[in-house]
Amino acid sequence: MQLVVGRIGRAHGIKGQVTVEVRTDEPELRLAPGAVLMTDPPSAGPLTIADGRVHSGRLLLTIEGVNTRSGAEALRNTLLIAEIDPEVLPEDPDEYYDHQLVGLDVVTVDGTLVGELAEVVHLPSQDLFLVRRPDGREVMIPFVEQIVPEIDLENQRAVITPPPGLIDPENAELAVDESKDGPAKDRTAKDGPTKSGTAKDGPGKDAPVSGEGGSAEDASS
Repeated sequence: MQLVVGRIGRAHGIKGQVTVEVRTDEPELRLAPGAVLMTDPPSAGPLTIADGRVHSGRLLLTIEGVNTRSGAEALRNTLLIAEIDPEVLPEDPDEYYDHQLVGLDVVTVDGTLVGELAEVVHLPSQDLFLVRRPDGREVMIPFVEQIVPEIDLENQRAVITPPPGLIDPENAELAVDESKDGPAKDRTAKDGPTKSGTAKDGPGKDAPVSGEGGSAEDASS
């Protein structure tokens, strides 16, 4: 299974290093020295990671065979794609890979079908389930314990307790309500989805960041 784990940003310095927008919760594994990654576009790869370090909050990678700034700039906006074993699961029982979640039936505690989990959307503040209802409408459900108390992989379903209005058409994207019990506790989907046609997994987050727009990591070095 293919998983997008990063996007190359601007060149850093003059020796071929690149900044990387990380799209994985496990960069120490997915983007480690020696890792061989496929790319989108395919013509840019495969790429082998030679070295990596964090500088001013950004991940900098050295890629084998890329020794100049112009060579690094030529890779800008390239997606980095890892091949993973779909049977490998996160160690934390409250963490899930996107491919484990996409396709689950979303039901209420009384068994009422809400729809199918079509995508896991990774935002900086939290993860959201994009649920496609039987009539074709889509609703966004925050992936937090108060609203999604159970993920039942054996029976391929996610059980939700939606607050009033959450799945109504006019209120389909309500924010999480911080009730009297305090802020909602986030749960985590790992391995962020990609928009390039490869298999979802984020985040998936292997990445916490979705979309292919610019980021802070693209700031001038």
